[in-house]
Amino acid sequence: MASTENTAGRQVDVKQILQKYGIVFVLILMIAGLSIAEPAFLSRANIFNVLTQSAIFGIMALGLTFVIISKGIDLSVGSILAMAGVVAASFGQSSEATAKYFPNLGEMPVIVPILVALAVGALAGAISGTLIAKTRIPAFIATLGMMTVARGMALIYSSGKPVSTLIPSLTAIGGKLFGVIPVPVIIYFIMIVISTILLNNTRFGKSVYAIGGNITAAEVSGVHVSRNLILIYAYSGLLAGLAAVVFAGRVGSVHPGAATGYELTAIAATTIGGTSHSGGIGTIWGAFVGALVLAVMRNGLTLLGVDAYWQQVTEGVIIVVAVIIDMRKNAKKD
Repeated sequence: MASTENTAGRQVDVKQILQKYGIVFVLILMIAGLSIAEPAFLSRANIFNVLTQSAIFGIMALGLTFVIISKGIDLSVGSILAMAGVVAASFGQSSEATAKYFPNLGEMPVIVPILVALAVGALAGAISGTLIAKTRIPAFIATLGMMTVARGMALIYSSGKPVSTLIPSLTAIGGKLFGVIPVPVIIYFIMIVISTILLNNTRFGKSVYAIGGNITAAEVSGVHVSRNLILIYAYSGLLAGLAAVVFAGRVGSVHPGAATGYELTAIAATTIGGTSHSGGIGTIWGAFVGALVLAVMRNGLTLLGVDAYWQQVTEGVIIVVAVIIDMRKNAKKD
């Protein structure tokens, strides 16, 4: 009898471990398989390349983790990146730029375009959050509207043209520290730490989980739902603005059509990492692992010579499977 109970207990433990760390095992298997198929995959240069590739949509995925835990969605982060990017880049142009957006404005310190990008992103997110909190319209509709508005504003502001010839201190953000460590990766890891602290060790983070778990119970328990919803979407927008800075640094210019579809990749990373669209469940660590899974997959398939269109198909299948697994887990809990 005791042996049967022990066996059952071990089976439960194995199931719990797989549910909690299953995506990590998938990542390890992917890395192992790709390193065998293509030895160059595990080179230091390629590892840094994978991390750098995941940095932009990974940063956005951190903000989306807060949103999805609160049982919301944000479809606007890609467009916010483009809008914040062109506005920030216009303040970060070199004096040598031939198509200078502000001809009479001298070169600004790099902190100016950075703060501009963060402010534009946070403001756009706060507007979406306010619409959701005050009018109670679905987050899907509010952020879909913001996605269209932000993209339109980016096109209007830049007259549909890329903003280029940026100051060296801004493009350095897309470079490497000491010629080795990519700066985007450093920024990404800093934001992972900050986001983890916010979500796990602050009243704001507890409110995010409470709102996603049961918004009515959260209100009854004293959570200021409206204020926190605005802050959640403002933080998502803020990180989209930060992603715009990294994007500008890497590319050296910002086109108003940039980052199309990035919001879907960021949502995919968060979903693959175990953040539940049913609300109340998710971790920053999971979002990081999810972003890494997508980056490893893309990088590995590219090294193996797989067509980019098939890479999109593969990514779509992974997203659907992740959501199905999430739904099955929640159905069992209910």
